[in-house]
Amino acid sequence: MSTQTDTLWQRLARLTPARIGLGRAGAGLPTREVLKFGLAHAQARDAVHTPMDAAAIAGAVEALGFPTVTVTSGAEDRATYLRRPDYGRRLSPGSLKSLSDSAAEPVDLAIVVADGLSARAVHEGAAALLAAFKSHAEAAGWRLAPVVIACQARVALGDAVGAALRARAVVVVIGERPGLSSPDSLGLYVTFDPKPGRSDAERNCISNVRPAGLSFELAAFKLNWLLTQAFSRGLTGVNLKDESDRLLEAAAPDPAIGGR
Repeated sequence: MSTQTDTLWQRLARLTPARIGLGRAGAGLPTREVLKFGLAHAQARDAVHTPMDAAAIAGAVEALGFPTVTVTSGAEDRATYLRRPDYGRRLSPGSLKSLSDSAAEPVDLAIVVADGLSARAVHEGAAALLAAFKSHAEAAGWRLAPVVIACQARVALGDAVGAALRARAVVVVIGERPGLSSPDSLGLYVTFDPKPGRSDAERNCISNVRPAGLSFELAAFKLNWLLTQAFSRGLTGVNLKDESDRLLEAAAPDPAIGGR
């Protein structure tokens, strides 16, 4: 491979986290690339299996001024959670009773911070996302339930939480399935009128929220737009398209929301 080609591949590699232009050693990959792949695979496995530190997450969220409550799903441990996704979609009996008993009056929004398939993503990004979203929620005047810290949770657990807390909408901030270049990615799932039995087609998703992906500020901006539209139209899901980028295109660049 010529020096000119090497330079081209190096320039391209700087533009993407994808594995391109790795080179070769005989019929295989160079040792350094094999080791990098092994490290990325190990980081992805660690993201899936590392338990969430619910107390640390609760402390970081409460430091922002949000009260919290911690719940568990029907999955008693990580092995069960990974084998039985359905258990992660429902609250444990004790958690369901606790939330239902604490719901004094209806609220506009319930926020669930859940480990999902990457506790690392939650540890590194949940508080930063909520910090960016707080000003939007305050400006809108929404009534918020205490932030729910959910262990061994799937996305649909938010439906049970939202129904128990009598919330008009629920946002699930959850660790996404890690890829080989993104073990720290958060997903935000928005559901209007949450209740058990809602399908994924009735939710909106903002994904790849992490320092190397969609910034926390821009994710919070998009989340605010989706919630505003959800409350106005009375729906989320396939009938609500995220058109928040049009506002960014029409507005002057704003560093607070990652303006262009």
